[in-house]
Amino acid sequence: MEKSDQFTTITEEINNNDVVLFMKGSPMFPQCGFSAAVVQILSKLEIKFKGIDVLEDENLRQDIKEFSDWPTIPQLYVKGEFIGGCDIVTEMAKTGELEELITSKQ
Repeated sequence: MEKSDQFTTITEEINNNDVVLFMKGSPMFPQCGFSAAVVQILSKLEIKFKGIDVLEDENLRQDIKEFSDWPTIPQLYVKGEFIGGCDIVTEMAKTGELEELITSKQ
């Protein structure tokens, strides 16, 4: 798949789902501690999200980093907006900002 096609696919996923988590593994079986931490936060807040496993596609794994200009996985998007990775999501969850952001965009 060409990069432009992959970026189109990423854009469609972000636009068609309110909350999208590009992660290593699946929500049921995260394959890294950072992905697991974000899944746990979203689950605790009872936020429905779509998990996309970047380990299934090496091109996607690289392209999502270029797409967001963010070097690490996981990456959380809410209503089309890039939020950040594990550290940012964790901090926003602690302050209540994450829940506020998601409910304000519904």
